[in-house]
Amino acid sequence: MIRPLRHQRRMGLSRSARYYRDNPEARKRKNEYQADFNKRRDQVRNRVELNRENRAAGTYGNGDRMDVSHTAAGEIVLRPQSSNRGDTNDQPGDKRSRGKKKK
Repeated sequence: MIRPLRHQRRMGLSRSARYYRDNPEARKRKNEYQADFNKRRDQVRNRVELNRENRAAGTYGNGDRMDVSHTAAGEIVLRPQSSNRGDTNDQPGDKRSRGKKKK
């Protein structure tokens, strides 16, 4: 179920969204890379597995804004879509690629 516009928060565009809006060549390159990435065998397998789990949990397409996700430990958990998108803390390579947290 989509919330009415009056209930949605209006936020500005992120820095990357502004960049890709203003640089169509870069956006085209990114979209080409993303299309190739999504076609990779391991990504297709991962997506199929999560779709299967999402359907089994009864959350696929019902508008409850819940999603299934892989954790670093390899578990599949149910979590809100908003926190599942772009999460930087629950994948094995994240801590190595982003460095240590600053205190």
